[in-house]
Amino acid sequence: MKALKNLVTGDGRTHIASKLMRESLVDRRTVATTASEQEFRILPDVTLVGLGGHSIFDRGKEALVPLANELAAIRQHHKLVLGVGGGTRVRHTVAIALDLGLPTGGIAQLVGAMEEANAVFLNALLAKHGSIVMQREHFWELPLYLEGGMLPIVISIPPYHFWEPPPENGPLPAHGSDFGLFIHAEVLGMERIIFVKDEDGLYDADPKSHENARFIRHIKLDELLANMPQELILDRQLFEAWRTARHVRKVQIVNGLRRGELTRALAGEPCGTVIEK
Repeated sequence: MKALKNLVTGDGRTHIASKLMRESLVDRRTVATTASEQEFRILPDVTLVGLGGHSIFDRGKEALVPLANELAAIRQHHKLVLGVGGGTRVRHTVAIALDLGLPTGGIAQLVGAMEEANAVFLNALLAKHGSIVMQREHFWELPLYLEGGMLPIVISIPPYHFWEPPPENGPLPAHGSDFGLFIHAEVLGMERIIFVKDEDGLYDADPKSHENARFIRHIKLDELLANMPQELILDRQLFEAWRTARHVRKVQIVNGLRRGELTRALAGEPCGTVIEK
């Protein structure tokens, strides 16, 4: 009987009494009323560490094995989730997909499959230290892994799959691995992401092709958005999404080829590039 008292009728429909009844959830005024002062943070004490596919995995054991050893030591002192990119295999597979004329959503599916291969490689190196590969979208298993002392490894590409929105230009999926890791961290309420690349951090131009590229050691998000470099080491969509994000406060880029730099970053030392909101 109590449940019946919460039902509202009179317009030809039956509603459950709430501030959203009779409202369209795509109406801007309605959406504006749903803002909350504080969202619940699921894993606030966890740091997401992203290992670049092209910058780290493609370099083979010379880059990956020492980094795996460093991660094995780090995990004793920090709660971590590791994300992996796909690297050159993604580029090769996408080239084939474009040649075959596959749609954007089909290409997005293939990218995730290539990243899963790198997750398996990293898991083989870290298995004796308690690593485990998380299956796509099994996010609710992460707390169980972490509480059990395991080191979860996730793929980076966001799980749009066949639902990848059509991009503005060409058929390539607009949402890349860096963006996917950022969304992963934001949804789970993490404050910090560390991207492990093969460069010292963020520059105002690509240092591989511009000798006079200026290194950016520390910058605020608003300042970066106001003067965005043409060439970026991270996905442009990451910074656009960060503009309205609620949880991620710091993004750090470190050089994974410099031994110990990831350890220093996790300890809070000012290395690489730090971007703060």
